[in-house]
Amino acid sequence: MTQTDTQLKTPMQDLDRERIRQWCKKHAEPAYRAKQIFSWIHEKQVFSFEEMTNLPKPLRQKLAADYTAAPLRAVRRQISQIDGTNKFLYELGDGQCIETVFMPYKHGNSVCVSSQAGCAMGCTFCASTIGGKARDLTRGEILAQVYETQRLTGEPVSNVVVMGTGEPLDNTEEVIGFIRLLADEAGQNMSLRNMTLSTCGIVPGIYRLAEEKMPITLALSLHAPTQEKREKLMPIARRYRLDEVMKACDDYRSTTGRRETFEYALVAGVNDTDEDAAELAALLKGRHAHLNLIPVNPVRKKQDVGEKAKIRRPNRQHIVKFQNKLEKNGINVTIRREMGADIDGACGQLRAKRAVSDDSGR
Repeated sequence: MTQTDTQLKTPMQDLDRERIRQWCKKHAEPAYRAKQIFSWIHEKQVFSFEEMTNLPKPLRQKLAADYTAAPLRAVRRQISQIDGTNKFLYELGDGQCIETVFMPYKHGNSVCVSSQAGCAMGCTFCASTIGGKARDLTRGEILAQVYETQRLTGEPVSNVVVMGTGEPLDNTEEVIGFIRLLADEAGQNMSLRNMTLSTCGIVPGIYRLAEEKMPITLALSLHAPTQEKREKLMPIARRYRLDEVMKACDDYRSTTGRRETFEYALVAGVNDTDEDAAELAALLKGRHAHLNLIPVNPVRKKQDVGEKAKIRRPNRQHIVKFQNKLEKNGINVTIRREMGADIDGACGQLRAKRAVSDDSGR
């Protein structure tokens, strides 16, 4: 289902300064109103036109006729008793659901946002792909996840990762628009260096992102050290070969000056052998990159589908052994801290639960 099909109103969070100026001009509103509207949306981050108290009622009514103030609402919230992670299931205007995760760290709070409702990438270890992709999100729907999560938790956010449900570079222009809005000094004013985008390796999207010359961190979901093994885990690898993807990442580093980051989900008996460690070290040697080892989050049995039912994480001892082999080969590697393991931490699990629940209720 697309937004055209459902005739959804555009989220007001989509609006940047120029679009608001053009809207005000079209409706014969004075120029200063554009600044006021932008402030309400992106600085004060309201979700209601009624809260825009310094705007006359007729102006608010005109805005409401063209835009929606609240493009999403929280339908479920889970809070980890282990580390305080919050996982939200947000429902969009057309009934599609997305996930957003709030992660408290000592250095500041991070929010992991979704860029699509569902995902078309088909990675065998990820619950996000169950059911495929429903549609892309607009920049405002992505941004609203940050704003609403801050409101519901009562906590400021200093870091954002576009690493939730969906492939960001399968929705490149809206994600770029989201980044620009998030960094706007008159709004959230987040540093570009505090933003990370994770991709499966959509080569044209990596080059498009590089064109923007925005110094965000690009994190490649690598997950295998060879083309053959990567194809088994990630169907998208059949379209974009590993050598092409690595070259695109190198070019991104050259253009932006940002160090490459690679993510590697460890799956027991699949990509965690001594041979895998040796091949991975050879692939990354000399790149001065950072490698994040991610013990795969278990997918709940109710949601296990096909190959996903076979996905299991290695034990802690084996993970550390894999890390040590890489470090001995000069690779800068860390094991990602687990967040929200007790609240369906893996991407897509909460959304999949909702879908199962809806189907069983019919």
